[in-house]
Amino acid sequence: MEDSARAVGGGPGRTLAARRQEVTTTMPQLGLSATVDGDWGVLVVSGEVDLAVSSELRTCLAELADVGVRHLVVDLRRVTFLDSTGVGVLVAAARRLGGADPAGSLRLACTDERVLRVLRLTGVLGVLPLSVSVEAARAVGGDPAADPASKERGG
Repeated sequence: MEDSARAVGGGPGRTLAARRQEVTTTMPQLGLSATVDGDWGVLVVSGEVDLAVSSELRTCLAELADVGVRHLVVDLRRVTFLDSTGVGVLVAAARRLGGADPAGSLRLACTDERVLRVLRLTGVLGVLPLSVSVEAARAVGGDPAADPASKERGG
């Protein structure tokens, strides 16, 4: 399956290879950039995550799961606004990954106080693991490719 690729998002030139691939989507309020390495994925989200763009985030998360990502770190460090719709999309994606066979996981990387406040108020931090960096989030979940020293460096 090393040579196979699957279309993502329907646009020309947007594919996910079986081992490693980058996908970028830009909307006026939202930026999404996904990297896949085996069954691990990292989704960097930037801009505003609200009702107007939540369907794009939902689609991207579903596509990552569809191409075999079992463990996903959603990097929210570049998010400037997050509403309850965006939180709901993250929780739904976590449930999908956790309910898969074999079970996967969704973790968050976030340092922005405004976004952290929303995550605290909605109770998401009691459900989804939070770290200050992508590397730390991967290490918490037992990813052997993660650099454990990155926890001390903060990313």
